[in-house]
Amino acid sequence: MPRVAFDDLPPAVRQAVTIQTGRITTTRTVGGGINSAVAALLDTETGIVFVKGIPADHPQVASQKREIAISPYLPAACPRLLWHVEAGGWVLLGYEAVDGRHADYTNNDDLTLVLAALVELQEVSAPGDVHLKTAVERWGKYAKEGQAELFAGEALLHTDFAPDNVLIDSGRARLIDWAWPTRGAAWIDPFMLALRIMEAGATAAQAVSWAQRVPSWHESDPKALGAFAAAVTELWREIAAEDPAPWKVSMADHAARLKTYVFVTRWAF
Repeated sequence: MPRVAFDDLPPAVRQAVTIQTGRITTTRTVGGGINSAVAALLDTETGIVFVKGIPADHPQVASQKREIAISPYLPAACPRLLWHVEAGGWVLLGYEAVDGRHADYTNNDDLTLVLAALVELQEVSAPGDVHLKTAVERWGKYAKEGQAELFAGEALLHTDFAPDNVLIDSGRARLIDWAWPTRGAAWIDPFMLALRIMEAGATAAQAVSWAQRVPSWHESDPKALGAFAAAVTELWREIAAEDPAPWKVSMADHAARLKTYVFVTRWAF
């Protein structure tokens, strides 16, 4: 999504933000992420704020609103949502600013911090008063008949551990970009992290060796894990077929290799 500088937003939008923050002295557009048209750090009289947002008529505005709804339930590893506004045809979210860098999944120290944040998240159940898509709904159409229910559970899942969605800050990992919060089996998140570790260059065995450090992985039903690996592979195969961008084709390949590894070794878990 093309980036729009905060200073180029309509006056009504900037005024709505100023009401929340007080006087804004400087603004800086930041890189990373693909799902926000606005991503900026604002220096204000109440402190530094990170602002992200998209046009109110954009198809992804629903994901922004999911992010707003889930924010009160997130663990301390996640930056706090301070406010949100809808004005001038835009939806903007203001977050606690984190002075960090994106995670490096080739770095063992970073991975250790990411796992700690994930273990903290796994203590959180999906809230009953927020409508979330379930894992059965998200991946069920790609599963074999009768297997989708194996993905069910009550854990609050992040599901997208792309390095852009994890910040390393002062010796801890911070999970950001909650566009796809999901209700499902807790072991799904370690699986999705393993897939991103492979994207960074690890083998399936190396990626799983990290995922296995999360307790829910060992509590998973091997049949459920295998069914999910197959469903994720089908999903990425479809994504790559519809848009053969190199990174999508690579993710489809990683998913297939992870599925093969899980099918060969799952009974040893």
